[in-house]
Amino acid sequence: MVSFNKVLLMGNLTRDPELSYTPQGTAVCKFGLAVNNSYVTATGERKEDPLFIDIVVWKKQAESCATFLKKGSSAFIEGRLQLDNWQTTSGEKRSKIKVVANRVQFIGGKPKSGGEGPEDKVVEEEKALPESSSTDDHDIVEEDIPF
Repeated sequence: MVSFNKVLLMGNLTRDPELSYTPQGTAVCKFGLAVNNSYVTATGERKEDPLFIDIVVWKKQAESCATFLKKGSSAFIEGRLQLDNWQTTSGEKRSKIKVVANRVQFIGGKPKSGGEGPEDKVVEEEKALPESSSTDDHDIVEEDIPF
C-alpha cells in the first residue's frame, strides 16, 4: 500500500511553547498554531475561518522553539499528521489529530518586548567565525539584505 503523510502550515502561535523532557532526557515542545482560511462569500463579504492545530516538536529543534517562539509568533511548520487516541475517566473514547513537526522555521523579526529573537542567534554565530573567513572589509547593513 502506498501512502504519503506530509503537512505544510504557516500561522501564528496561540500559546507560549511548553518545553519538557522525557525520562530519557529527550526535549519535547508543544504549542498551538492558528491558521486562517480567508474567502469572499457570494454577497462579497470577506470571511476568515481559523483552524487551531496542536504542534509537537522533538529534540534540539524543541529547545530552539521554546527559546525563540512565543504566543503570537509566526512560524512555518513542516511535518506529519498523527492521531492520538485516549479514554476519558468516564469511559468515553476520544481522538485528536496533531502535527509532529520535522522542521520549524521562524518567520518575522525580533520580538517587540525585548529578549533574543532568531536574528540575534544568527548574529552571534557570525561573530564566532574566525576573522580569516571574512572576504571583504565592509559591514553588511540590514537594508542591503534583499529579503
